[in-house]
Amino acid sequence: MPKLTDSQSIILTRAASRPRNLAMPLPKGLAGAAAKMTVGKMIERGWLEEVDANLCRKEPLWRETGDGHGTTLIATEAGLEAIGIDPVVASTVSNICKARPAGKPAEAAAEASEGPRLASIRQGTKQALLIDMLQRPEGASINEIVEATSWQAHTARGAISGALKKKLGLPITSEKHPERGTVYKLDAA
Repeated sequence: MPKLTDSQSIILTRAASRPRNLAMPLPKGLAGAAAKMTVGKMIERGWLEEVDANLCRKEPLWRETGDGHGTTLIATEAGLEAIGIDPVVASTVSNICKARPAGKPAEAAAEASEGPRLASIRQGTKQALLIDMLQRPEGASINEIVEATSWQAHTARGAISGALKKKLGLPITSEKHPERGTVYKLDAA
């Protein structure tokens, strides 16, 4: 595990619990040249990435680029690994957010749910297993999910709609198949 300063550790830990792994706003007391130096080193090491801020969602700005546009900071997979979090979902969520055009209904639904969302989960959990199953090209049926996780069918459906769709904002689709029943898939952009 790389050596982190207290400020770097706080920034990455807070980013891991925010939607889209947003690193902004920075901790109180970290401003000016100190903030610029800390963030610069984190970007250089690949722990943070500067991306366009979504002003419709009122994301905090790291810097303004002109013409009413600006950038914000997000934690990368390497940044999450630096604090000991395995980024199972981080890359999927990041790719989806980058690929989704502004103003889509999924963004409005994600914006409506307030409170921190953990965009990366621990390896070896049932939720991680569920995400892996949904990312397969053939997807996963409820019966397959129940067999793999030992959950009840209603628990599996609740995890898909509540934890994955609503809390993490993942684009999960469902299709009816004659042999397998309803099959769920996670379509990463």
